[in-house]
Amino acid sequence: MSPCQNCHAGCCRSFAVSITGADIIRIERDLKLNFWDFVCRWEDREGLITRGQAPQFYFDDEPEVPFAICLMHSQSQFFPQSTKCRFLMEGAPDRDFPLGEARCGIYGSRPSACRIFPTRLSSSGQIAEIYDIPSHGRHEQLPIYELCPRPWIPADLDPVQTVEDLVIARFEQLFFQQLARVWNKSPQSWASFPDFIRFVYEKRLIRKTADELEAEIPATIPFFRAA
Repeated sequence: MSPCQNCHAGCCRSFAVSITGADIIRIERDLKLNFWDFVCRWEDREGLITRGQAPQFYFDDEPEVPFAICLMHSQSQFFPQSTKCRFLMEGAPDRDFPLGEARCGIYGSRPSACRIFPTRLSSSGQIAEIYDIPSHGRHEQLPIYELCPRPWIPADLDPVQTVEDLVIARFEQLFFQQLARVWNKSPQSWASFPDFIRFVYEKRLIRKTADELEAEIPATIPFFRAA
């Protein structure tokens, strides 16, 4: 049984989840949702959300303010003094589970940041490392923000899928950072951002003729050239 089972999901209540363009497209497609149904921009002047990993974006209405692109939060049904990920499905607190049980409502389509928690790639890029989780996700030492009930161990994770998820997450994060650099050269309105995302990601899939592909193959790699 992984630490996530029978958990009240303190992580989904404590953190703003940074998402990439690929996460946005996947959730829109899989859940038939509109960008404005689940995406928000959170002010991130101190970099506490992006933490030097996810990119920051600027917009023309507040050109001096860096923003993180995140999943929306909504009010908790059972703990109205707190918020939760918009997709977190809460269970009512009871005697056995005083904080209730909760689960992700979009588990199969969840963002890459959620898929790789609590792991990172080793310096070689070939091994997944489990990092230590703090006791609470926020400075407020409240039960609702308690994180994993026990330390994670390798047996809790699939060794193949975990590394694959980490590699894809790194690739998509680097692409999203490139996209941010292009956007930030001439910031536009927040209202135009979803159209920009769709335009860029639609261009990631193209068709080329055999001659065009041949021209791109380096002459120093004769194995790949036509005989």
